[in-house]
Amino acid sequence: MKFSNWFGKKSTKSSESETSIPASAEKVTKMTPDKSTLKVQIFDALKNISTANFPEGLFGRISVVIKGRGTSGSDVHITTPFYPGAVESELSEALLKVLPDNISIQFNYSPVHPPSSLPKKAKIVIAVASGKGGVGKSTVTANLAAAAAQLGHKVGVLDADIYGPSIPMMFGLQGENVSSFDEKTMEPLFKYDVALNSIGFLVPADKATIWRGPMASRALMQLVNETNWPELDILFVDMPPGTGDIQLTMSEQIKCHGAIIVTTPQNIALADAQKGIEMFQKVNTPILGVVENMSQFTCPDCGASHTLFGAGGGSVCAEKHKIPLLAQLSLKPEIRNQGDIGKPFSLLDSNNEYQKLVFSLMMHMSNQTEQRILTL
Repeated sequence: MKFSNWFGKKSTKSSESETSIPASAEKVTKMTPDKSTLKVQIFDALKNISTANFPEGLFGRISVVIKGRGTSGSDVHITTPFYPGAVESELSEALLKVLPDNISIQFNYSPVHPPSSLPKKAKIVIAVASGKGGVGKSTVTANLAAAAAQLGHKVGVLDADIYGPSIPMMFGLQGENVSSFDEKTMEPLFKYDVALNSIGFLVPADKATIWRGPMASRALMQLVNETNWPELDILFVDMPPGTGDIQLTMSEQIKCHGAIIVTTPQNIALADAQKGIEMFQKVNTPILGVVENMSQFTCPDCGASHTLFGAGGGSVCAEKHKIPLLAQLSLKPEIRNQGDIGKPFSLLDSNNEYQKLVFSLMMHMSNQTEQRILTL
């Protein structure tokens, strides 16, 4: 339903017929609908809102509480599954354009609480995976985590790529080592408000990790269980490519609450991404959606957009498996440059591509919980 269908211009005939109604009475009627009517209007407005960060509206576990009613107006408290601070004014302005007068809007954050998992201090554990290497999975993980932390979430990253850890470099921590106060547990490293641990902090960067599957899986579980993680809203797990021992260990023992599949648009990447989707489906891990990375390149000189790796592949994959397309991320030299110097691009991104991805991801994650409140 479009906003124009709610508050469209009145016809001349309608205006003439209402001239006998006092203006004050009409204003009170508009300003003070009963709470149930106002709540329906708010839910509809949230569902149909279209702003820079929410082009397809708000959805998922969203609650609305209305306090007060009368000439003094109503206080509306909207609770979302993401930190709303950075977009509160954006959302309030859009809602106030289409809702009755004399209301104030306040946004609050309520974390999603799916069943407990490992590590226990993480409310949500999300695997970032792909069927193959070279699609930018670690880059997406690092930028997504930094963006979520910048928005106010308590975020951690577990680098589960035992054989080729990339997270230390992505956060500018290559060469750093974890510390231990009791010689039994490890302290995570912190950068850009993100808690981090990786086999790359335990094994020298120039040494190859030559381990068989069972040994690699045991090392991964040590990183999970023997790290003194702080309280986290989200723990992102940067998964290795493929569908082998480590992926199965993560899926079966840790019980991730959801998975993101990263792919590029070309057919060879999509074929492997589908294998990753099928693996998570077989171990009953919800697929939160597909992220199409390197979707398009915009020429800095002429402004023309080029689809260097094909077009529409992520959409086709998402539609085939009936899962959301979370984002189509641009191919930019700055992303590579920032990764090389250890400062995630999302901290500088003026288009907020990763910020939008965080909002979309958290709303889809909330749809997986039994506490979900449907928009009416």
